[in-house]
Amino acid sequence: MDIQVQSFAVANLRRRPVVFETGGFVAGFTPDTDSPYLNYATPLPGAEPTERDVAALVTVFREHGLLPRLEFAPQAAPGAASALRTAGFETEAVHEYLVCTPRTLIPPRSAGSPDVESPATDEEYAALDAALAEAFGGVFGSSPEGVERLRRTQRSGGGVRFVRDPRGGCAGGASCSPPAEDTAELSGVGTRPAHRGRGIATAVTAALTGAMFAQGAGSVWLEYSGEGSRRVYERVGYRPQGTRLYVSLPAEQRP
Repeated sequence: MDIQVQSFAVANLRRRPVVFETGGFVAGFTPDTDSPYLNYATPLPGAEPTERDVAALVTVFREHGLLPRLEFAPQAAPGAASALRTAGFETEAVHEYLVCTPRTLIPPRSAGSPDVESPATDEEYAALDAALAEAFGGVFGSSPEGVERLRRTQRSGGGVRFVRDPRGGCAGGASCSPPAEDTAELSGVGTRPAHRGRGIATAVTAALTGAMFAQGAGSVWLEYSGEGSRRVYERVGYRPQGTRLYVSLPAEQRP
């Protein structure tokens, strides 16, 4: 699964508005933000980059005023992991990823499970963007650019889903990338604090996962942020498969 997830990461970055490929790496940038979570690189599966290749990648980031940063499945590119560490890249985090297949998917069975919808109006997209910003404590601020990214995900063959709050706003939601390499990445599952504990994350996760399977994806994968969220995903049918490594180059190490 590591090779498949890494191949997906490459294909997904190649969808970004700005793409650079150098020395076995693919970098994908989003011009409307300098967020390191939306501007990063990943190695090709099996890449064996040289010191010069890593330096060229760092130069690409520097020329765009961005933090040199990568996300990848290290078992799919051990040579890249070694070369990056030699160049001074440091670990930000190691995240376990979980995978769901049509065979393991467990749709919610409760009659009281929240109704899940796809946003259709400007107001619904904006409400979802605001809800996710609140759910993640402002790591991603609500903005017109964030709304457009959600729209772009939906237009390009991915999925966006949300649950209304009792007053007609948005209680929480999530998005999923368009499939590539027979898999898709589900991300940004968030619920506003006032609405947690009501099955919203479980409902949107199951709905998006099922939607990707209906489009022909053989699996959907995601990363989780804590044991509470892991339990949510396991209830839907997600199971551990591997790890993803996040690395970046500290300022004092940059040429």
